[in-house]
Amino acid sequence: MTTQTQQNTENKQGYFGEFGGAFVPPVLEGKLKDLADFFYKTAFTEDFEKEFIHLLKTYVGRPSPLYYAKRLSEHIGSKIYLKREDLNHTGAHKINNTIGQILLAKRLGAKQILAETGAGQHGVATATAAALFGIKCKVFMGAEDVIRQKLNVNRMELLGAEVVSVDAGQGTLKDAVDAALGHYIEHPDAYYLLGSAVGPHPYPTMVAHFQSIIGKEARKQFLEAEGKLPDSIVACIGGGSNAIGLFKEFIPDENVKIYAAEGAGEGLDTKRTAATLNLGKRMIFQGADSLCLADDEGNPAGSFSIAAGLDYPGIGPEHAFLNEIKRVEYHGITDKEAIDAFKLISEKEGIIPAIESSHAVALAAKLFKNKNETVIINLSGRGDKDVERL
Repeated sequence: MTTQTQQNTENKQGYFGEFGGAFVPPVLEGKLKDLADFFYKTAFTEDFEKEFIHLLKTYVGRPSPLYYAKRLSEHIGSKIYLKREDLNHTGAHKINNTIGQILLAKRLGAKQILAETGAGQHGVATATAAALFGIKCKVFMGAEDVIRQKLNVNRMELLGAEVVSVDAGQGTLKDAVDAALGHYIEHPDAYYLLGSAVGPHPYPTMVAHFQSIIGKEARKQFLEAEGKLPDSIVACIGGGSNAIGLFKEFIPDENVKIYAAEGAGEGLDTKRTAATLNLGKRMIFQGADSLCLADDEGNPAGSFSIAAGLDYPGIGPEHAFLNEIKRVEYHGITDKEAIDAFKLISEKEGIIPAIESSHAVALAAKLFKNKNETVIINLSGRGDKDVERL
């Protein structure tokens, strides 16, 4: 069965070119196959889509605005539009996916929801969706991220979720995913609500489908505003959910250039970076054949970025494929560049962005300086969580 979501890049269920698949322990093989079958059978029905869109409209607050950033545009020298995912309920794009997946979980009769989180936005969005439907929720979060995203920890707990601090490894998103997958293996009757377009099939496909509402809206809104498609679109990228959400609808439009900003940390020439698509090696990582930062022995390495949501050494298989075929350009943005952009857009537009989203703003400021192009930046989240430490 080929769906609208699949038609652009997925050549068979779970694969984008040679990237993807589901490399998991036997205890999860059947579980994930059943989930994939249920997703394809359920998520495209009129009944499901009606409930999904209704909740996005009345609960999340969609469609999110496409805002012409006049003063930022004058500063950069190109016409910049911001897709305001920061205005969604919970303050980021993550809620689009959690509402979609919670509707699947509800129909499957799930009694517990498991999730991982880095910046905390997916954790908050999952806890929110679980509270909405009265389902228990357990969120795994790296110990380092618990410290640097304390506000979102408090929000998750207020929403009734149990937050599990993960001390293993560097205590960041990679370690939270490992812990969540480990718990899922031991408790396969729970529903694992993965937050990014990573991991084993069907998660990259499901997340991309539920996040594709971003690009569908943005395309329509831009055509209404400008009477044509944008010259370029830009998003930040960690695992890849907000980026693929914007990109998906524009991939067939060959005249629209697509760019993504990775967390380069202290620089692409250092080991303190999270720029997987610039520096990663192909390997099986967290259930999928994709790219991952590697050490000298070829094993998965740690990552580093000031942005907890970008501080991840892997990447979704669809992005690995889009990088391979050169449909998307992936650039590294350093911590300093992101902080400068965080301050720039706050001062120019009165909008405080997430430090993750600030990477996209920084990339646009570099690429489109005095180019007089029309550009959409996906402002994936708001920056309340980052203000105190920046």
